[in-house]
Amino acid sequence: MLGRIHSIESFGTVDGPGIRFIAFFQGCPMRCAFCHNPDTWNPDASVQYEMSPEELLAEAKRYKSFIKKGGITCSGGEPLMQADFLLEFFRLCKAEGFHTALDTSGVIFSEKAKQVLEYTDLVLLDIKTLDDHLHQSYTGHTRTNNQKFLDYLRDIGKPTWVRHVLVPGYTDDEEHLSALAQHLSLYNNVERVELLPYHTMGIYKYQELGIPYPLEGIPPLSEERHQHAVQLFKQVLSCPVV
Repeated sequence: MLGRIHSIESFGTVDGPGIRFIAFFQGCPMRCAFCHNPDTWNPDASVQYEMSPEELLAEAKRYKSFIKKGGITCSGGEPLMQADFLLEFFRLCKAEGFHTALDTSGVIFSEKAKQVLEYTDLVLLDIKTLDDHLHQSYTGHTRTNNQKFLDYLRDIGKPTWVRHVLVPGYTDDEEHLSALAQHLSLYNNVERVELLPYHTMGIYKYQELGIPYPLEGIPPLSEERHQHAVQLFKQVLSCPVV
């Protein structure tokens, strides 16, 4: 069994607690308008690494002295597109004593995904929007599985960090923000909320791939709008908001 790994980051600091080894999986079913990694969409595209779970673990263990207080994060793309590989990899990681984090959109909610969660210490769950109509046009998918995923994480008491991208004119208005903050207040397993400012650093990848950029002309989110959103969430939630 080989996993298709788009890229690896040896000393990640923004995808979970501490210093982390991060494997970015190839393949994603979503087409988020704000995605800055369209090169990870096609599951059959060329990749840097094709590795067995044991080989990927061996690569991570090279950095064990650095990540022993952090851990290993699987991101993407969407890691659950390669659920069998991910399950075996996380099982091996836990056997070695590594903290495991799964960065997912929650678009794939299945029995296999539930098995992966048994070996997952922390879930970084992307929530695109609570607006059903916007979610469909914004990502190419309904939000049904994302909601089921979030509810299941609460049901099993899985520590969760929620990530939400703030896009000017789409998800940075007070109505959207207030609704999401109130919604998340119902989930006592949510330990942290990361409000991620929209940026345009990935536009060049669309140009290289010959793909039209969906948010052409939308400016990056200002620091003022970002801080406004953070303060709004802090008024509702007791967990850290950044």
